[in-house]
Amino acid sequence: MPSVSYSSKVENCDECIDLRSDTVTRPTPEMRQIMANSIVGDDVYGEDPTINALEERCAKLFKKEAGIFVCSGTMGNLLAVLSHCQRGEEIIVGKQSHIHRWEQGNYAQFGGVSAMTVEIANDGTLPLKEIEASIRGGDSHLPTTKLICLENTHNWAGGKALSREYLRSVRELADHHKLKVHLDGARVYNAAVATGMDVSEIASYVDSIQMCFSKGLGSPVGSIVVGEKKFIDLVRHKRKAVGGGWRQAGILAAAAMYSLDHAIKTVTRDNKNAAILAKGFNDRTPNHLKEALHANEEGLTNIVVVRCANGVTPSQMVSFFQERRVLFMVFDDHRVRLVTNWGLTDEHIPIIFEVYEEFIKTLH
Repeated sequence: MPSVSYSSKVENCDECIDLRSDTVTRPTPEMRQIMANSIVGDDVYGEDPTINALEERCAKLFKKEAGIFVCSGTMGNLLAVLSHCQRGEEIIVGKQSHIHRWEQGNYAQFGGVSAMTVEIANDGTLPLKEIEASIRGGDSHLPTTKLICLENTHNWAGGKALSREYLRSVRELADHHKLKVHLDGARVYNAAVATGMDVSEIASYVDSIQMCFSKGLGSPVGSIVVGEKKFIDLVRHKRKAVGGGWRQAGILAAAAMYSLDHAIKTVTRDNKNAAILAKGFNDRTPNHLKEALHANEEGLTNIVVVRCANGVTPSQMVSFFQERRVLFMVFDDHRVRLVTNWGLTDEHIPIIFEVYEEFIKTLH
């Protein structure tokens, strides 16, 4: 079997324990019923009451002036960048960020916006000195920096959450240089639970934020973008240009509303299960293999990264588990990634550990 990666398809995985991502979850019967009973209208005309209610709820939740429902996190990030920046202007973004690495450089494709990339630190931050050194403008040879893009939690850093102190420092730096800050907060609820901050506090340090309903919150489709009303009006205008105008999408907004009702409980459980898995892997790894296999236990949210070395490869580990119907993915040449989600039950965890113990035996 081929190893699981971002683009791979797995056949007949209905009975698998699926930890490839938190996007793989399916609506519960209760969520499906709420979707079926939702009141809908044409959202392009502003007439879908369920979408309107979701946007208003999210604006209040994040303590921003307005919000807009979009079909995906990628669309939300794109529209935010295009609404903050004019053609020929520049963003500062992490080299390993989702916006830069996994969204096709869409800000350049569709908006003529360039990027100054910064290496992320192990904790998912963009070092403040690197941000400041990357700010450009005032020279006819250079683009003008307009926007700093952060990610919280940071996927490539293994789901690390940004601290209050760091967010405050970025806000102060941005204000000093008259820059805007956008947060790719696809998993911001996981960050909030991990840091003890309310999502509104996290949002208070940025000008705009995008949050996915279809990741840790378990909805089938959709993201929200929040910010000042003038900014959201511009996002709404640009959303139509990229084909993002909804019609009777209240059925999807209803699922998102359900997800918000259960958000804290859901992501708290996911974060806890990630900690159980990471510790369980390390506890079961014999001393002579500690350098070959190590799960990161520091700063966990719902992403577990296992580092492979000394002849053990990520594809080897992923393939072994896949043959036993436990799915996760090759993250890079040295790491595998597991993402806990609401499809993971208490009964699944001992099964995962049994497979891990079997895998360990093949390495003796």
